Amino acid sequence: MAYAISDECISCGACAGECPVECISEGDSKYVIDAEACVECGTCASVCPVGAPEQA
Repeated sequence: MAYAISDECISCGACAGECPVECISEGDSKYVIDAEACVECGTCASVCPVGAPEQA
């Protein structure tokens, strides 16, 4: 199950810089994950300071 970024996102960009498949991009109010490209590795969740990435 792909990851999704919750509203807890503070738009710091830590997740985007660490994603091995570069499927995270900056959205209007928070970062977003392309669910089709996500390989469910959990790297985004491990580097997020607020725990915004969650398995959808």
